[in-house]
Amino acid sequence: MVAHKVTLIPGDGVGPEIALAARRVIDASGAPVEWEVVEAGEALIPAYGTPLPEPVLESIRRNRVALKGPITTPVGGGFRSVNVTLRQELNLFANVRPARTLPGVATRYQNVDLVVVRENTEDLYAGIEHRVGRDAAESIKIITREASERIVRFAFDLARKQNRRKVTAVHKANIMKLSDGLFLECARKVAEEYPDIAFEDMIVDAMCMKLVQSPENYDVLVLPNLYGDIVSDLCAGLVGGLGVAPGANIGLEAAVFEPVHGSAPKHAGKNRINPLAMILSGIMMLQHLGEEGAAGRIQEAVVTVLQEGKALTYDLGGSAGTSDMADAIIEKMNSLP
Repeated sequence: MVAHKVTLIPGDGVGPEIALAARRVIDASGAPVEWEVVEAGEALIPAYGTPLPEPVLESIRRNRVALKGPITTPVGGGFRSVNVTLRQELNLFANVRPARTLPGVATRYQNVDLVVVRENTEDLYAGIEHRVGRDAAESIKIITREASERIVRFAFDLARKQNRRKVTAVHKANIMKLSDGLFLECARKVAEEYPDIAFEDMIVDAMCMKLVQSPENYDVLVLPNLYGDIVSDLCAGLVGGLGVAPGANIGLEAAVFEPVHGSAPKHAGKNRINPLAMILSGIMMLQHLGEEGAAGRIQEAVVTVLQEGKALTYDLGGSAGTSDMADAIIEKMNSLP
């Protein structure tokens, strides 16, 4: 059996703890994964002048698949977001964030099962901004035909692969008639290539309202970068919060899988953070690698642990530690036929 070489980036803050939990679970699943551990984060700045040293990028380019823990990004100053840099350097143009209700996770909603597909390389997140005199600042919003058609086509291909019924393009073309108007134009054009999948478009503010009212009516959402970031967190809230929100960043040459939540440095080293978002990201990674059997075993064990409710972290209503929850999932996997 040939092992999959995977780059593992523990990250900082709580990253190393949840990365270890996910690694242990994946190893116990029987998936043939060989890990190449590389470091990124604040601790690397004194030696490299950056939280994202070139060896990290080289490892991902070589292995083509990575599992990444969260990395701290300062607010309002300091170094640039490692996540944004990774996505642009590796052209990871599609950010994929499923939102699915899980048994045993308290939420106001049932039967939510949707996927947010977010364009990952342009829009306001391109970071093209500057001061205008002393008292103003300007950010430039970039929307291109190439990137818009590419992400919408990715969303329709994902819908077809996962047997989903509808794609909703989300925009603000009523106000930003040129930039979001171009995104919407591209979405409508690409939708014509997929007559087997329903298509609609929705203004982003109305989309937020409708997701809160009736999330079960939506299947695949495709959005420009900024809206996708915001709406994907809203969708995580529908199913229990960021602690159960996995994510993937996918390009033609590489894919990086990571939890949606941040590094929560104040909780670092306390063995109390929910590892599920990282473990669920690991499931997405195994599916990407074609290891459906191992992914299914982890998923079944996670559901069983949640249903039993005996080894849950504080955010899920329990008192178990990060490692305790990983232990429970591994124990359930070992008992599967």
